Amino acid sequence: MAASSPLRYVLGIEGTAWSLSAAVVSEAEVVAEVSRPYVPPRGGIHPREAAQHHAEHIGGVLRECVGEAERRGVARGDIGAVAFSRGPGMGPCLRTVATAARALSVSWGVPLVGVNHAVAHMEVGRWRCGVSNPIVLYVSGGNTQVVAHREGRYRVMGETLDIGIGNGLDKFARGLGLGHPGGPRVEELARQASRYHPLPYSVKGMDLAFSGLVTAAEEMAQRGVPREEVCYSLQETAYAMLVEVAERAMAHAGRQDLLLAGGVAANLRLQEMCRVMCMERGARFHVPERRYLGDAGAMIAHTGLVMARHGFTLPVEESGVLPQQRADQVEAPWVGPAEEMPSLRGAEAEVLLRDGAAASASPSPTPLPRTGVAAPTSSSPTPLLRTGVAVKRRLPKSYRHPEVDLPLRGERVRREARWLAEARRAGVDTPILRGLDLEEAEVEMEALEGPSLRHGLTPEESCRAGALLGGLHGASILHGDYTPGNLMRHRGRVVVIDFGLSTGGVGVEERGVDVRIFLESLRALWPDRPHLREGFLEGYTQGFPGAPEVLQRVDEIEKRRRYSTQF
Repeated sequence: MAASSPLRYVLGIEGTAWSLSAAVVSEAEVVAEVSRPYVPPRGGIHPREAAQHHAEHIGGVLRECVGEAERRGVARGDIGAVAFSRGPGMGPCLRTVATAARALSVSWGVPLVGVNHAVAHMEVGRWRCGVSNPIVLYVSGGNTQVVAHREGRYRVMGETLDIGIGNGLDKFARGLGLGHPGGPRVEELARQASRYHPLPYSVKGMDLAFSGLVTAAEEMAQRGVPREEVCYSLQETAYAMLVEVAERAMAHAGRQDLLLAGGVAANLRLQEMCRVMCMERGARFHVPERRYLGDAGAMIAHTGLVMARHGFTLPVEESGVLPQQRADQVEAPWVGPAEEMPSLRGAEAEVLLRDGAAASASPSPTPLPRTGVAAPTSSSPTPLLRTGVAVKRRLPKSYRHPEVDLPLRGERVRREARWLAEARRAGVDTPILRGLDLEEAEVEMEALEGPSLRHGLTPEESCRAGALLGGLHGASILHGDYTPGNLMRHRGRVVVIDFGLSTGGVGVEERGVDVRIFLESLRALWPDRPHLREGFLEGYTQGFPGAPEVLQRVDEIEKRRRYSTQF
């Protein structure tokens, strides 16, 4: 849409869940903001009770906000639009806020703007940090996603497969009698401990799962482990998972900026992990001031200002709420192009060459600890390896607690070797396994000649990728990170690499996640090439007799992405 006349001020109302907040903003500042959060007397948030709270307080919140703006020199007549949180969120809460916004829009004779809550978190972060087009790690109560903007929309590259990290922390905190919200109390207790106890670490490509982790932490507390140590262990595990998927997304998309957004982003340990990861990658980390991380009217007002200036307003009769609306369903053409860094190394490993073999090398931000040439990873457009034997070393991660990092690297090296060999025995084209060194966290394998397919693949190669995944699934092998970045072009063939997240004995759900990871990668990389998806699905169906059941499950998995209220 064409941009409309510039607006000076917008009133925004947030009310997706517990937070009721209104703000008046200009392009440069938050002029006024008033909040009246709902605090449940016990347990989690009940949608109807939260909506009743909002209905009782919204009139006073709006009057106080507009009055504060007037005291600061912004008359009611200067407000050129009213924005409201349209979704995702709890239906009763959204409807309460939408009703108030419609009434003001009609009464004041100004445009109405329906704002996506998730997009607002990202937009207020970009605004306050002055960053153009980062990878966004969006962490809140009901949402946990890693997001990149491409082709006019925010694209979800990975997300939680069950509950949002914030809801998980709240559930755990309630079990310990810590109250709501639970995240700040968990963080406070975690600062009082330094002993780590192992907990489940569940990362699947760029997707995550938290329910098993939370359950294990609850059981640990019930066994008598000091709750400070349980909180510490829970944080170290959960946040390492989040930073890992963010780093993988940065490598996959070639981006040099990471923005942390959402209410859970206020956690100082999570910020520290993100900062360390970016520093070691030679990338930039951004997080706005704490007041712009939680659910608040300022983020709705700012995003409404941006949207209204680009013509995205709503007739009142078409302003129904959208409780399950995703960020990737919203047009966002105002976001500029990303500054890409194709030389950034991959998230997981370095690949070295032995025996003096040649390689097309990319820069590494840290010196190699022994003789060898650092070869490009999936983030490099140049050929991976030209000849010789490749040695893949799992990189230590300083942001992870050593008792998380060391076992994880060892486990992934073992997985890499085992499933590389198993896949090859099942007839799937992979590099030939040459050796394994657990002490150095290295796998030695056949070197490959061609580039990663993330830099471009043909419909025929997409079909072949589907057939290869079908072959893996037919052998009951889950790849765990099946993306174009983990497929190589080698002597006219498509070769599958990186089995560090693989497992065996998988069922329909796990296979569905594997397929979904690849489809989401296609959507993020080439949103305007749906034929690649069609080719992949055709190849998968031909390569695996159980494909129809798996693809039905993929559809079910897609439908689960919603603002969770079960806690």
